[in-house]
Amino acid sequence: MLERRLISHRRVYFSLFDVVLNVFMFFVVVITLYPFLNILAKSLNDPIDTVKGGITIFPRVFTLDNYRVLFEGGSRLPRAFQVSVLRTVIGALLGVLSCAMFAYPLSRDDFVFKKSFSTLLVITMYVSGGLIPGYLLIRSLGLINSFWVYIIPGLINAFNVIVIRSYIDTIPPSLQESARIDGANDITIFFKIILPLCTPVLATIGLFIAVGQWNSWFDTYLYARGNENLTTLQYELMKVLDSAQTSSRVDIYSESIKMARKNPEAIKMAITMVATLPIVLVYPFLQRYFVTGITLGAIKE
Repeated sequence: MLERRLISHRRVYFSLFDVVLNVFMFFVVVITLYPFLNILAKSLNDPIDTVKGGITIFPRVFTLDNYRVLFEGGSRLPRAFQVSVLRTVIGALLGVLSCAMFAYPLSRDDFVFKKSFSTLLVITMYVSGGLIPGYLLIRSLGLINSFWVYIIPGLINAFNVIVIRSYIDTIPPSLQESARIDGANDITIFFKIILPLCTPVLATIGLFIAVGQWNSWFDTYLYARGNENLTTLQYELMKVLDSAQTSSRVDIYSESIKMARKNPEAIKMAITMVATLPIVLVYPFLQRYFVTGITLGAIKE
């Protein structure tokens, strides 16, 4: 009888705990999603109505005018979108491969210059040449108005190299020794053993690099604005936002209805959605590697 009461109480306790946990998680989901849904609602709401405020997660006066303003600039945005996709894909692939190739010898105890290269790598995390020396270097390399100005300067990142090297350190050295006994050289070991076993951390680092490449616009402003075929989506969206803000300032004096429909706040929300959506769509495919790659690569020596 007593045991039945205890079991009954435990069931009630677990059921109450489950209810509280589910309610808590529901609020966490709401708090997490609300900013994104609010931005989506404002981007789909009439720009004049948005000025009144009070938009939550549903547009009050539905319209696609904000997105139409973004893409009414002719054929430049589709071309900029292609450049952004290309630099994101190529930059992520080459960046991950370069960082992994740098990290592999640093993980080997028999590499003579291991400490020297590791020290130089860490120094680059704290010391930078600055904007002007960086620009002069890019110009002397002949990368101004070249597509490779998006790729080459970002091939090696000290933080990414250290994370990958820490992950490689968790792989038993006996695997490499067994492969070497079977006749494998360093290149074979790297491509056929190290890279396949490092898939979680490589996927995580690839996501870091891809997000950075996708969101970057300042390098276009500095190095590639002289070539219209190399402008990126983010740079074009910044120009659209700047144009909308200028139009808004004109409205104060002209009271032009046409100009008033370019509400900078609404256009900013549309720009945020256009810039964020591709990365949000990619993230679920890499999410399963994310936790493993970060936790196993987080221990640094």
